[in-house]
Amino acid sequence: MAARRRFPWGLLVIGGLSAGLIAWVVLHKPKAEPKRSPVTPVAVAKATVQDVPVSITALGAAQAWKSVTIRAQVSGKLIDIPFQEGASVKAGQVLAQIDPAPFRAALMQAQGVLARDEALLDNARLDLTRVRTLAAQDSVSHQVADTQAAVVRQDEGIVLADRGAVAAAQVNVNYARITAPISGRIGVRLVDQGNVVGPSDATGLLTITQIEPIAVTFSVPEGEFERLARVSNGFRRPLGTEAFSQETGAALGTGELSIADNHVDPASGTIILKARFANTDHHLWPGQFVNVRLTLQTVRGAVAIPASAVNRGPKGAFAYVVGAGGKAMAQPIVVDSIQADTAIIKSGLKGGEVVVTDGQLALKPGAAVRVPGSRPNGVNGPAPGPKARPAA
Repeated sequence: MAARRRFPWGLLVIGGLSAGLIAWVVLHKPKAEPKRSPVTPVAVAKATVQDVPVSITALGAAQAWKSVTIRAQVSGKLIDIPFQEGASVKAGQVLAQIDPAPFRAALMQAQGVLARDEALLDNARLDLTRVRTLAAQDSVSHQVADTQAAVVRQDEGIVLADRGAVAAAQVNVNYARITAPISGRIGVRLVDQGNVVGPSDATGLLTITQIEPIAVTFSVPEGEFERLARVSNGFRRPLGTEAFSQETGAALGTGELSIADNHVDPASGTIILKARFANTDHHLWPGQFVNVRLTLQTVRGAVAIPASAVNRGPKGAFAYVVGAGGKAMAQPIVVDSIQADTAIIKSGLKGGEVVVTDGQLALKPGAAVRVPGSRPNGVNGPAPGPKARPAA
């Protein structure tokens, strides 16, 4: 008879302990917390209702309103230069004196010839009177009277030529004294006293530039020109123009645009414009490069937001608007124009609505947002709206 097998009580005990351990783990497993939506930190601003100037910007250059190179109109020795380099002069002020002695001598000669020929003309007229009296008495032939009348006309022509010679000599005397044709500022002297100067000199004696007022020229695309012509009524209404330093951005002056070139450059598709600045403080200088801002019009009561709040999508522009619950919703908008860092909204937003200006890339419609420094349950104290420039 085979031996009786033992029952595996050890395995049974081990199995029971394992089942109990599994049951304890299952019963005491911590419950999973509900998944929370992530909160995205963003920067916000309020849409404001304000007057926004619409403008265009360009690179410009200051240039003298008038500029004259002074040259000698007669040849001679330069004997006096009664001006200081860099000084301001008035129109008519003496700038230089060429030795007038040769021109005065020529004037005197011309006056002497004129006096002699005028005497001959007077004598010829007396002879004509006598001859006509005799011809009326049949004492001389009418041919003699006609001949004497021709002599008178000949002498009148000679006297007229002499008077022209005197006038020409007087002009040369006047040209020897050089005066300023315009008011302005003198540049560096180009010729020193003692030199012989003349009309053929290439450089001239000096230059005068008018800087009060001064001009600022700049170019705009022909598309902008059409809008400029429309808002300025064909440039009959001046448009406000501002000039700023390229280095510091400081304001250099304000002026008015009233001149447009008479053609569009076909090579660049631009047109040159010219603005007039009073420049009484001399902040603008001929040849200086500046940044120009030309104000076309001022949009009254416009809804404005920072330009950084405008996003572009497949369906057009939109902005994330933060609601009372602290969630951002994508709101379609129509942008009228963007001026510097300010976007003018034509439709889609109202004044006072809070828009996201930074952090949009991490947002989805309906996402919870948090503004640094705000309460966890909502937006508190959004950043101020776009800063408006003063209306023109």
